[in-house]
Parts: sequence; structure tokens; C-alpha cells
Amino acid sequence: MKKRWIIASLFLVLSVLLSACGGSEKFKAETDWKVQNFNYTNQNGDKVSLESLKGKPWLAMFIFTNCTSICPPMTRNMTDIQKSFEKKGLKDYKIVGFSVDPDTDTPARLKKYIGQYPVADDSKWDLLTGYSQDDIAQFALKSFKTLVKDDPNSNQVVHGSSFFLVNQDGIVVKSYSGYKDVPYDTIAVDMETIIEDGK
Repeated sequence: MKKRWIIASLFLVLSVLLSACGGSEKFKAETDWKVQNFNYTNQNGDKVSLESLKGKPWLAMFIFTNCTSICPPMTRNMTDIQKSFEKKGLKDYKIVGFSVDPDTDTPARLKKYIGQYPVADDSKWDLLTGYSQDDIAQFALKSFKTLVKDDPNSNQVVHGSSFFLVNQDGIVVKSYSGYKDVPYDTIAVDMETIIEDGK
């Protein structure tokens, strides 16, 4: 009886130690927003759809090439996030940028824009265009609960500065600050965890 009690106690201690090591950590979603179907064109002239992204998690952002305020630092921040992914050896992910000024942002223009940044692996990036201003405003609001609005007094577009984590099934599961106080480590750990959970 005593021997059985000792074995049970050891098993309990071992279970606690293993759970403390984070061996069974699962990603905890903070949002549950379904991304609407889309089929847009990236900076290389290739079609990218919600369906083509299925099976891999992705980080989304809203930017435009003429932006004179938050887009350049947001894009730089995203390149730093990718570097942290590379350090962790992460491979199965994408970075998706939706242009909020599609009339100006042709694929060639988006390609030139991303070429100005120190991108670790540009094959992971899809900067998208090929829709109307109204389309992207509705898409951003319905899928990401974020604002896209023309500024009537300039050539600028008002839009949110968040980064969004989308899981393998096309569900937005978390958002982060993409402009200031960006949680680089948290984003890298979340991406690593969600990739592991999907295996």
C-alpha cells in the first residue's frame, strides 16, 4: 500500500513538473473573427486568396505605399518580427499586407515599396491589391473589426495600426499593436505555438 502511494506521489510530482515546463501549452485565442473570402493580387502579380492561405497561420496588416505616417514604421516592425521568426526557425507562416489605397498601389508599386525594407525572406510576404476602396473598407471592418477611411483633405487614408494573427482556418485569433510598443517576443511565441498546435 505504501509503495503504491509513493508511486502515485511521484507520478503527481512528475505531471506538475512537465506542465510547468510548458510541454502541453496550447495557443489561447483572444478573438474569433472569421476572415471573409477574398481573391486579390500580390506584388508579384500572383493571385492570393483566403483558400490559398489555408493551412498556414499568417500575420495581417493594413498599409499603403503613399503613407506619410504609420505605415513605414509598421512595415519596419513587421520585418523585425520576421527576423524573430527566422531566429526561431519558423517556416510555415505568411505575412499579408492589404493596401488601403488600391487605386494607387499597383503590384509593381507594392514590389518597389517592400524592396525598400530589410526583409529576411520576401517569399513569405503578400502585399495585396486589385479591389476597390469600398471593398477594402468593408473587408477590413467585417473581417478585422478595423477602420479604413479616405481622408477628404489629403491623399492619405485613415486606417488602424494593429497586426492580426490569423490561424490555419482563416480565423483572426489575436491582435497586437503594430506601430508603438510592439510585443515582438509575444508575437513570435504565439506564432510558434499556433504552428505547433496545427501539426
